[in-house]
Amino acid sequence: SWKPDVDCCTTWNNVECDPITNRITSLSILSYDQVSGHIPPQVGDLPYLEQLVIRKQPNVTGPIQPAIAKLKNLKWLRLGWNNLSGSVPDFISQLKNLTFIELNYNNLTGSIPSSLSLLPNLASLRLDRNKLTGKIPSSFGRFVGVLPDLYLSHNQLTGKIPTSLGNMDFRAIDLSRNMLEGDASFLFGLNKTTQIADLSRNMLEFDLSKAKFSKSLISLDLNHNRLTGGIPEQLTEVKLQFFNVSYNRLCG
Repeated sequence: SWKPDVDCCTTWNNVECDPITNRITSLSILSYDQVSGHIPPQVGDLPYLEQLVIRKQPNVTGPIQPAIAKLKNLKWLRLGWNNLSGSVPDFISQLKNLTFIELNYNNLTGSIPSSLSLLPNLASLRLDRNKLTGKIPSSFGRFVGVLPDLYLSHNQLTGKIPTSLGNMDFRAIDLSRNMLEGDASFLFGLNKTTQIADLSRNMLEFDLSKAKFSKSLISLDLNHNRLTGGIPEQLTEVKLQFFNVSYNRLCG
C-alpha cells in the first residue's frame, strides 16, 4: 500500500521513478508477484505514469479500470494474461501517447472500438485470445499515424475483412482463428513490406493463384480456409521461413 513515510522509488522493485522529479513513471506487476482482485481506481492518481504493466495474474478480474483514462502520459498499457472481463473501453483512444496496447489472453467481450485507429503513435495492438465479437472496424484501414502490428486472433470475429485494410502495409497481421469470410487477397501485394501474415482457420474464399506476395514475407499461414486455385509460382521468389496452406480447396 502507499504510505507517506515510505520512499517507493528506492524500496519497491515494481516501481520506476523519474530521477529528477521522483514522480512514478512505471508500475509493473508481473507473474512472480501474484495479486488478486480488480485493478484499483487509485491507479489513475499517477499522472506521470508512462508504463502500466499487470501481466500473468489469473486472479486479477473485473473490467479494465476506467480511471486509466486519466493517465495522459501513458505509453505502454500491458494487461495481458489476466482474467479481465467486460469490453475493450473506448476511452483508450484518448491516450494519445500510447505505443503499445496488450490486452490479450483475457475474457474481454463485445466489439472492437473503431476509435483505436485514432491513436497516432500506436506500434502494436494485441487483442488476441479474448471473446471479442462483431466485425473488424473499417477504420483499421485508416490508422492516423504509425501503422501497428495487428493481432486479433483467437476471438469470435465475423463478417468480411474490410477492404480498407488493403490500403495498409502491416508489418505483422494475425487474424487467425476467427469466423471471417470472403476475400482477403487485397491484404497482399508486390509493393508491401509485410513480414508475417496469419489468416488461418477462418472461412476465407479467394483464388490463391491470383494473389501477389511481397518478397519481404517470412511467414504465411492460410491453412483451414476455403481457398481455391493453386500455389502461385511467384511465391518461389519469396524466401519464406514458414508456409502453410493445408486444408483448403487448392488444386494443381
